[in-house]
Amino acid sequence: MKNRIELLKKQIGLAQVRAAARDQRGIAAVEFALVVPIALLLLVGGLDYSDAISMQRKATLADRTITDLVTQYVTIDTATLNLNLAASAAIVAPYSSANLVMTVTEVTTDDHGRATVVWSQSYHGTKREIGSDVTLPVTVAQPNVTLILGETQYTDTPTIGYAITGTIVLHDTNVMSPRLVGTIACSDCT
Repeated sequence: MKNRIELLKKQIGLAQVRAAARDQRGIAAVEFALVVPIALLLLVGGLDYSDAISMQRKATLADRTITDLVTQYVTIDTATLNLNLAASAAIVAPYSSANLVMTVTEVTTDDHGRATVVWSQSYHGTKREIGSDVTLPVTVAQPNVTLILGETQYTDTPTIGYAITGTIVLHDTNVMSPRLVGTIACSDCT
């Protein structure tokens, strides 16, 4: 009789376990609690990532546009360079131009392809030293040429994902040849 009572207790416990396994009443809440943090992380990450892609595109567009404008001059001065560089603020809008650094540099190469700075001007940054060496991309490094080098840097602080990524620095470099003359003279660049 005693064995039978113990067997009934085990069967009742087993029946309760089976009943609990068949009970579906809290599964949706548990699944929701597991999925929501992952879904929110994906949403926030996607928003910050798409914003960074848009800013990179704006920085690239500013770099190409300003470099292209400068290549169309026969002679130039620092006031005109500053005016052209300041136009990059309108290109990166609606993003803040305070985070934008844009530098335009005329570079000339010698017989061996060594590139040096002829003149340089920068917006929110430091211009290159006249006579300093510049490393050009291998695809454009040629002997005895003059090139206009445009460099853009945009510092982005993600709105929500800052704790994960920190500050992101976006770069773009563009090299173009002067269009109308062999060398664009800058009258007051020092």
